[in-house]
Amino acid sequence: MLPAAGLVLAIALPAFAQSPDPPAEPEPSEKSGPSMRDRFFFGGGVGAAFGEVDYFEIAPLVGMQVVPRLDLGLQPFYRWTNDGRYSPSIESTDYGARLFARVRIIAGFFAEADYQYTSYEYVNVPYGTTRDTNNGFLAGAGYTVPLGGHVGMYFSALYDFSYDDSNAYNPYDSPVQFQIGVAVGF
Repeated sequence: MLPAAGLVLAIALPAFAQSPDPPAEPEPSEKSGPSMRDRFFFGGGVGAAFGEVDYFEIAPLVGMQVVPRLDLGLQPFYRWTNDGRYSPSIESTDYGARLFARVRIIAGFFAEADYQYTSYEYVNVPYGTTRDTNNGFLAGAGYTVPLGGHVGMYFSALYDFSYDDSNAYNPYDSPVQFQIGVAVGF
């Protein structure tokens, strides 16, 4: 029986000697996930329209991946409008910011919740414009389309749960808001 065991060892030992080394322990930074720099992403949106009502909007965005599937971010915005339907035309500005949380669900789909503060002007004939503020609490879903590298385009549809139909001077025409933008992660 001993010679058989020796034969098995003679065949098995060279095989063990050729097996690859076990993987090295990951560096501490690999265990903890992406570096702080890699957790940040930037982007936003720009919009414009020209005609009877001229419109320009800029909305930069900065966010951070808090845990692997949860992103938090801030998106300030500024909107300028020149409404030529009045004589003389009326200019107005809106500005504010939104805080958002996005939870990635699967394959580009995400759920989103926002708090949005808006300081806006509305037309108050014959006096020009009047400034008011709005606090919005929105939630919905979206999808991110990868464009290559660390760049993606996002689309989302959000419902404003604080929208007041009885207020004729809402900053938005509908409780549903659609957003399109680009984000770049580093």
